[in-house]
Amino acid sequence: QVQLVESGGGLVQAGESLRLSCVASVRTFSIYNMGWFRQAPGKEREFVAAIRGSLIYYGDSVRGRFTISRDNAKNTVYLQMNSLKPEDTAIYYCAAQSNFAKIIEARTYEYWGQGTQVTVSS
Repeated sequence: QVQLVESGGGLVQAGESLRLSCVASVRTFSIYNMGWFRQAPGKEREFVAAIRGSLIYYGDSVRGRFTISRDNAKNTVYLQMNSLKPEDTAIYYCAAQSNFAKIIEARTYEYWGQGTQVTVSS
């Protein structure tokens, strides 16, 4: 069982930055692929970013603005979000995957955090 706890969300103005953190309570954190997804009201959950070994993936809407990274010594994955836009407003979820299924698909992740709200005002 993997427990994930996100933090770092908040209210910012357009153009500002935030860094989200997700801490995993598991002894073998390094074996998990980690992803970030987001869900805005009335919309489906959207892939944001993921990291699998040395491979990194980004959704089209955040590529070039967001950066995913991880620190296995701290059991933590980060999402640095720069140049935030009002359309980035959503609940952001951290997720863990132990398989080699499609990393951009939410249904392939086994564990999820409770989410952290990000609100970007114009």
